[in-house]
Amino acid sequence: MADETDAVVPVFFLSDSTGISAETMGNALLLQFPDVPFERTTIPFISTVEDAARVVAMIDEVAAGPTTPLVFTTAAEDAVRLELRKTTAPIIDFFDLHMNRVEAILDRRGKREAMRLHGVGDVKRYNARMSAVEFTIEHDDGQSLRAMEKADVILLAPSRCGKTPTSMYLALQHGLFVANYPLVDEDLEASGLPRPVEPFRDRCFGLITNADRLSRVRNERRPNSTYASPEQCRWELRRATELYRAHRVPSIDTSAKSVEEISALIIQTLSRRPGGSTAKPSTTRNRGGRA
Repeated sequence: MADETDAVVPVFFLSDSTGISAETMGNALLLQFPDVPFERTTIPFISTVEDAARVVAMIDEVAAGPTTPLVFTTAAEDAVRLELRKTTAPIIDFFDLHMNRVEAILDRRGKREAMRLHGVGDVKRYNARMSAVEFTIEHDDGQSLRAMEKADVILLAPSRCGKTPTSMYLALQHGLFVANYPLVDEDLEASGLPRPVEPFRDRCFGLITNADRLSRVRNERRPNSTYASPEQCRWELRRATELYRAHRVPSIDTSAKSVEEISALIIQTLSRRPGGSTAKPSTTRNRGGRA
C-alpha cells in the first residue's frame, strides 16, 4: 500500500440489494480511522453472476494500482457472493461472517435470497414508516399544526440547528411521527413554550448548537444579515436553552453529533419514559390521544 499518511484508499460497498447495510456496517469500521482518507463507491443491485463478474473486473483494475482497496459486501445469493470473492482485492463479506453463525445457532439454513435485507417483507411496518414520513414532511419547520396530537416527537430549535434532517431520519428509520417547530424571536422573548406545542410538552425535545457554527451556517443562507450575526445566534441559543430548562424539555447539542447520534439519544429518552417504546412504530404513534 502507498504512503498511509497520504494515499486515498478506495472503498467499495457491494450488494445485491440497496447497499445500505454494506455502507452502514463498513462505515462503522472506517470511522475508527479518522486520519485515513477514503474514496467510497457503492455498487447496489448486483443481481446476477454476470453483474458480479463485471464488478470484480473493475475492482481488480483498481487493485492493480498503487493503493489496495477495501471491499465490503452484503450480497446474499451464494452464486453472486462466490463470484465477488474472486476479486484479488481483500473482501469483507458481512453476510458470510454473520449468516454462518446465525445458521449454526438456529441449526437450519437461511433462504440466502437477495432483497430480503431491505425488502417490504413486513408490509404493515413499511406502511407505518411511509405514513410517518408523510406526517413529518407536512409538519416540517412549523408548516402545519394539523393533528399535532399524533406526533411522537416534537423538535424545538432556532433556525438551522438540525431539526429537519433529524426529523426525517426518525421518520424514515424508526417510523416515528415527528413535527419540528422553529423558535422565532417572538417565542424566545416569551416565558412559556409556544402555544401550539405547549399541550404536548412531554413529547418535546430541544436542539441547540454552537453559536459560531450556527453563524457560519446561516451566513451561507443569508450573508451579512442580522439573522446570521454572532450576536443574534448567541442570543437565540441562550434564550432557547433557558426555555428548555424552565420547562424541563430535554435538549441535545447538535454541534458535534451526527443525525444518527441525535436520533439515538431521542429514542433512548423516549424508551425511559413511562409506557415509552420505540420498538413498533404503530404502537408508538397510538400514544397520540393523550394531551
